[in-house]
Amino acid sequence: MSGKILVTGGAGYIGSHVVRLLSEAGRPVVVLDNLSTGFADAVIGAELVVGDTGDQAQVARVLEEHAVDTVLHFAAHTIVPESVENPLKYYANNTCCTRNLLACCATAGVKHFIFSSTAAVYGIPAGPECSEDSPLAPINPYGTSKLMSEMMLRDLGLASDMRHVILRYFNVAGSDPGTRIGQSTEKATLLIKVAAEVAVGRREQLYVFGTDYPTADGTGVRDYIHVDDLADAHIKALDYLQQGGASTTLNCGYGHGYSVREVIDAVNRVNGAPIKVSEEVRRAGDPPALIARADKIRDTLGWAPKHDDLDFIVKTSLDWERKLQQKKAG
Repeated sequence: MSGKILVTGGAGYIGSHVVRLLSEAGRPVVVLDNLSTGFADAVIGAELVVGDTGDQAQVARVLEEHAVDTVLHFAAHTIVPESVENPLKYYANNTCCTRNLLACCATAGVKHFIFSSTAAVYGIPAGPECSEDSPLAPINPYGTSKLMSEMMLRDLGLASDMRHVILRYFNVAGSDPGTRIGQSTEKATLLIKVAAEVAVGRREQLYVFGTDYPTADGTGVRDYIHVDDLADAHIKALDYLQQGGASTTLNCGYGHGYSVREVIDAVNRVNGAPIKVSEEVRRAGDPPALIARADKIRDTLGWAPKHDDLDFIVKTSLDWERKLQQKKAG
């Protein structure tokens, strides 16, 4: 491949894990990140350009200077409650900036585009499992902002020769097993990250929202995928496009779920001591269960997860939180 791969949001949690894998594979990468939630030291083996996907002039310059023919687009706001409180922030960054990026890509002749989407596009599904063909009915601006970007990408694909893979993430968790990078976001909302912060003393307690769901133990069930397996799915998606694969949309999950109580049990087990938990009433809009039908990604990309083990996911999360604590103490 002659040009570089542009990774937007490559200093963030998931993007940085993908950049690391690309760099380890010897693929030339340039990262564009405004560092609003990302961290420069999380970019391993790639050039970092500090900038914004909403800046068309800068994006066009990066695409041209690095002869970019492939884009992996992670840059986005991702906090669901914040999207409800400040919807225009999410439509501005997640939707309008994606439109700007796509316009630049179309002008520059970018051939391949991999988009970081979300299971939030499904809203509250009728059953516990979602396939790629399940109804799309997001219930918050975050999910809607991502769905609008999916629609733009599909329409551009029909109007041009750009091919794409849309990856819909379920619940991403864990960190690099080598503890080189991890999720450093302040005020994170992901369950395993928050539980690990409680375990190391960064938070006082974990709040469980809803214990009366129609599930085996009354708590919500989610499909948790280790961030390294998710990163590997992006590498497989890139290979697929470069080998001539047609545009497609794929769920990223393991195809089974764990309840909140099961996650807490795993954290207590791996931590060697129980964390403090406070049980609260349900939050509006939380489905009882949300699990990926994940056959298509395995069949299409030949993707085979390596870390489908809750205790391992929790261990890497705890290892990272302990490293962050040591940094702060040092």
